[in-house]
Amino acid sequence: MGILSRASYVIRSKFNAILNRAEDPTETLDYSYEQMRDELQQVKQGIADLTTQKKRLEIQKRRLEENVEKHNEQAREAVQQDREDLARRALEKKKSKMNQIEDLEGQIADLQNTQDQLVEKKDELQNRIDEFRTKKETMKARYEAAEASSRVSEAMTGVGDEMADVSRSIERAEERTEEMEARSQAMDELEETGAFEDALSDEDAIDRELSSGRTDREVDAELDTLKAELGKGDAEPEAEADGRESVAADGDVEPADEEVEAELEELRNEEDESS
Repeated sequence: MGILSRASYVIRSKFNAILNRAEDPTETLDYSYEQMRDELQQVKQGIADLTTQKKRLEIQKRRLEENVEKHNEQAREAVQQDREDLARRALEKKKSKMNQIEDLEGQIADLQNTQDQLVEKKDELQNRIDEFRTKKETMKARYEAAEASSRVSEAMTGVGDEMADVSRSIERAEERTEEMEARSQAMDELEETGAFEDALSDEDAIDRELSSGRTDREVDAELDTLKAELGKGDAEPEAEADGRESVAADGDVEPADEEVEAELEELRNEEDESS
């Protein structure tokens, strides 16, 4: 086998394999069924044309028969009038018309035979189409059942392309979910440890604590006012007095904290004088 022959053989085999993969048996069966129906329609059209032609010949035959009867009457009247020449001419025309009628009858008979044969073939073709239709539907049902069974088997075993895509999608979703869960837990942990400061605020932790203290003092002052209005403001809160006494009585302050304590005492005195 030469190089060109081998190349041609390989190309044909490859092309045939592609066609086999692309071919859908159900579509092929439907196409064949439609082709047979088209042939049946052509046969019916041929029978209709043939019948039309036969009817035309029959109409022409009836007209000739009417002419034959007319020529008969003409010949009789001519004989009654002693016009043998006219009678002869009428009979000659009658003879010609009868010959035409005989030819038409032969053509009509031939057309009738052809029509009968076509009708018989049409009926046979119709029966074949009906049988093919039954087989076609049976084969389509079997093919679809086999295809569905194959897909179910692939799905159960997970070897199908679609199931493989589904498995990969599930794996990616699980990985993404785990990543987001870990990130959320990390954010919560950083927030609990105070590692994040408010990005929109210039305050640090000390500023926030001082602000909280000012708020507490304002609340305490408003509470003292309410107690004074209600006659319960004759003495300052025990907890605050005890606190000052404990601070005043406490003389054992660590040397390292003496300066801080002194500064705090000055701040308290300033606060008392301002109040």
